[in-house]
Amino acid sequence: MRYLFVQADNAAPLIVPDSVQKANLAQTIEKVMNLDIREFITGLLGDLVWVGLKILLALAIYFIGRWFVRRIVRLLDAAFARRNVDISLRSFLHNTIRVLFTLVLLLVVVQTLGVNVTSVIALFSAATLAIGMALSGTAQNFAGGVMILLMKPYRVGDFISAQGQSGTVREIKLFSTVITTGDNQTIYIPNNAIATAIIDNYSTAERRRVDWTVSISYGDDVDTARRTLLDILAADGRVLRDPAPVVWVAALADSSVNLTVRAWTANADYWDVFFQNNEKFYKQLPEAGIRFPFPQLEVNVKQS
Repeated sequence: MRYLFVQADNAAPLIVPDSVQKANLAQTIEKVMNLDIREFITGLLGDLVWVGLKILLALAIYFIGRWFVRRIVRLLDAAFARRNVDISLRSFLHNTIRVLFTLVLLLVVVQTLGVNVTSVIALFSAATLAIGMALSGTAQNFAGGVMILLMKPYRVGDFISAQGQSGTVREIKLFSTVITTGDNQTIYIPNNAIATAIIDNYSTAERRRVDWTVSISYGDDVDTARRTLLDILAADGRVLRDPAPVVWVAALADSSVNLTVRAWTANADYWDVFFQNNEKFYKQLPEAGIRFPFPQLEVNVKQS
C-alpha cells in the first residue's frame, strides 16, 4: 500500500493512506460536478465589476491628484517668486517637491487598488537600498546639488567655466547642472563633478579687465605704439577711465616686441570690447607707422 507524507502548519508529519487520497479526489470531483454555473458566473461578474470600479477610482485619483500636484507646485513657485527666493534654489525645490508629491500620489493610487502600502514601502525601501548601492554616484550628485545651493559658487544666469565646458547656467537640477554654450549647445554636468571642481564664474563681478597682446617689430617706436593704442581705447565709451588703460612692454621675443594692453569694462561688454578693439588695433597701428612682425629665420650657408 502506498502512503503520502503530509506536514500541516505547526503540526507533526502525517501519513495519509492511499485510500484516503482516493476519497479526497472523489469528493473534489463531486464538488466540480455539482457546481452551479449560474452562481459561479454571477460571482465572477460581481468580482469583475468590483475590480473595474477600483481601477476607475484609482485612475480618477491619479488624474485629479496630478492636477493638484501641478497646482501646488505652481503656487509654491509663485510664493518663492514673491519672497525673492534665489532662482537656483527655486529650480531645485521645484523639482524636489514635484518628485515627492508624485511619489505620495502613486502610493495612494496603489493603496486604492487594494495593495498593502506597508509591503510596497518595505519593498521600495529594499529596492532603494539596492539601487542606491549600485548607483552611489547618483546619490553623490544629489548631495553635490545640495552643496551647490548652500555654497552658491554660481547661480542660474551666471557664465561659468568648469569641467572643460563654458556656458551660461540655465538650470540646477537634482542630479546635474544644465549650461548653454555660446554656440547654443546644451551641456549637462553632474553635480558631484562640478561641486568638487575648479569653477570660473565670470558673472560675480560687475567689471572685468580686458587684456591684449600686441606684437610690433624691432625698431618701431614703442611710445608711438603706446599712444596710438591708448587713443583707440580712449575713443571707446565702454572702456572705463578708472582704472585707466595701460600699455607696457611685456617681452622682447625672438621676432617681435610684445606689448601688453590692459583696460577695464563692464562685465556685459567684455567680448564686444575685446573683439572690436582687436580689429581697430590691426587697422590703425599701421597708419601710425607701426608694423606687425612675422617669424623670421636667418640661414647662413657656409661653403667648404
